[in-house]
Amino acid sequence: MYDQIEDYIRNKITVTDDELKTILSYFKPLTPKRNELLVTHGQTSQRMFFVGKGCLRIFFINEEGHDATRYLAFENNFATGMVSFITKEPSLEFIQALEETELLYITQDDFHYLLETIPSWEKFYRYYLEMAYVTNTNRLMSFITMDAKERYKQLLSQKPDVVQRLPNKMVASYLNISQETLSRLKSKI
Repeated sequence: MYDQIEDYIRNKITVTDDELKTILSYFKPLTPKRNELLVTHGQTSQRMFFVGKGCLRIFFINEEGHDATRYLAFENNFATGMVSFITKEPSLEFIQALEETELLYITQDDFHYLLETIPSWEKFYRYYLEMAYVTNTNRLMSFITMDAKERYKQLLSQKPDVVQRLPNKMVASYLNISQETLSRLKSKI
């Protein structure tokens, strides 16, 4: 798994071998059980996760009491409750391991220490924030400009893993539609 994160980091920024060794020394392994919650509503998101195997889901509970999935992180992706991680305030989100998952994590304090001591880590963080912004903006635009069928077709073309690996309940939550609507869409497409 350390090879995976090393490749990921090297593909995003230029680092010396010593810098990379220092960065990786702050990441610790974690193997949550399937469906285990790593962060719950009201906790502060104090860790950033790298998914070596499996899938993490970041979600909210809406006013009707239904979960709404904001982000799915499969292999070779980072995930955290970003607002809480940045502000150090209690999270409004949950982070859940959906499958048998193998993670590496870095604490908020260690992450910020690296920002202070390794200049290229700041470039990595900027890249991460920019990609998070693009991802969140594209998702928001899809909810505003596309109907359920268009969002489902986009998901099939851009992220087929979501449909192939996750149960309908999770796919529907990610698309912000009911399971019944998802079933109708699947039968038509």
